Amino acid sequence: MESNNPEAERYYQAQKKVKEIREFYQHLTVFLLCNPIVIAVNLMTSPGYLYFWYSLLGWGVAIILHGLKAFDRFPFFGKEWEKRKMDEILEKENNKQKWD
Repeated sequence: MESNNPEAERYYQAQKKVKEIREFYQHLTVFLLCNPIVIAVNLMTSPGYLYFWYSLLGWGVAIILHGLKAFDRFPFFGKEWEKRKMDEILEKENNKQKWD
């Protein structure tokens, strides 16, 4: 997205990044608050079958992926991929318009 005001664009991008990081920390907080409850309920109701591992592992993977994305460490579909894909789509559209 090109803007006539690069300073406003930089501010918008920084604001967007801060929001992503805040949402990650909120997600992490909920994970850290809910899983001890899941563990306690599991141990009190059926200590012979430890199903809390499913929550820890599944949700833990989601937390890791969310953190990687929030801090721009995600190895797939990052900013470079988005730019390449946008360029590819725009190029296809330009070629299509030339033939119409």
